[in-house]
Amino acid sequence: LNSQSPQLILYQEYSDVAINREIQRQQGAEPGAEEEGLKEEGVGESPSPSNLSPSSSFRSSRGSAFSLWQDIPDVRTSGQLDNFSNEERKLQEAKFELVTSEASYIRSLTIAVDHFMLSQELGECLGAQDRQWLFSKLPEVKDVSESFLQDLEHRLEEDILRFDVCDIVLAHCPALRRVYLPYVTNQAYQEQTYQRLLQENARFPGILARLEEDPICQRLPLTSFLILPFQRITRLKMLVENILKRTTPGSRDEDTATKAFNELKKIIKECNSSVQSMKRMEELIHLNKKIHFEGKIFPLISQSRWLVKHGELMEVDTQTMSISGSKFKLPTRPVYLHLFNDCLLLSRRKDTWKFMVFVHAKIGQLKVKDLSQKLHGISGFIFHLQLCEGQQLKHQILLKANTE
Repeated sequence: LNSQSPQLILYQEYSDVAINREIQRQQGAEPGAEEEGLKEEGVGESPSPSNLSPSSSFRSSRGSAFSLWQDIPDVRTSGQLDNFSNEERKLQEAKFELVTSEASYIRSLTIAVDHFMLSQELGECLGAQDRQWLFSKLPEVKDVSESFLQDLEHRLEEDILRFDVCDIVLAHCPALRRVYLPYVTNQAYQEQTYQRLLQENARFPGILARLEEDPICQRLPLTSFLILPFQRITRLKMLVENILKRTTPGSRDEDTATKAFNELKKIIKECNSSVQSMKRMEELIHLNKKIHFEGKIFPLISQSRWLVKHGELMEVDTQTMSISGSKFKLPTRPVYLHLFNDCLLLSRRKDTWKFMVFVHAKIGQLKVKDLSQKLHGISGFIFHLQLCEGQQLKHQILLKANTE
């Protein structure tokens, strides 16, 4: 982890460097670029993998975002580069980028774990629970990624000229899911813990600042390391998609790349769903502390429930109508509405943060009539809400909203 090397950049900066490198490469004339499209594919025999030594040529530049596959010494000296068409080169470069970016990613994860998480000074100022919430399963993410990279590097060592990576990605998807899903789901706790430590733990900001100032971090904050798994799983899908676009239609490689791409999409979809479910549950738990029921207690917290809309309405009292000049004047009083996907709560504020529920009902028990066009003397949007149990009317209320 020699941070002084200009090539060993961290993953946070990898994408920018890779993009700039690609722009520079395309702007310059590559040797043989004009002729290679005319050459027949497969001309010449590939040298035996045993004649190559990628352990010295590739691993020595591990984590480098400046290395292209075609710039690896063993590739350049193989005498086979001219036998690759332009599209074949791009395919191998796309595969190689997946490997080098994974190496850069692990370099950043190693700093996150070894430099921050395992810091003795930081550990002494954090409780066990805060440490767990702040760093979550980062060591497990690192272990799985290291195993993934080892298999990728081994594949390059077998044949650095004609290597594939998508079958390895596919094989590692179960392990990636096992560590990424809980890490991503823990995001809310992670962010809350970080902000709380900054505000409430007197020692934490100073210790963190000293750790971030270390040259090994390359002026990057802890938060940029903690979000790496979120970025990587999405980036990995994009890298596989780039490979898939360049594979031969109908080939075994295309089939494998398609399967790997679809599995990564599933993981990302599951992660997003889990994060959404966690946020919804947090919202319900928070709301449950503020709500009280006048009668029978309603079990608000449920895995299948989420808040759709909430806000203040006005209850219109038609029993005490008065006339002001030529207009009807109907008294109103505020009512707070919490609409969930499966039920409705109507309450009145006890104070700024407390609500007393006087109506709670399942969506299927409600009937709503829009009366805005019928009550011309009242401004706003008026609707009649009825709560029914079977054929029996249990409660009804006239509500007014300023907007639809």
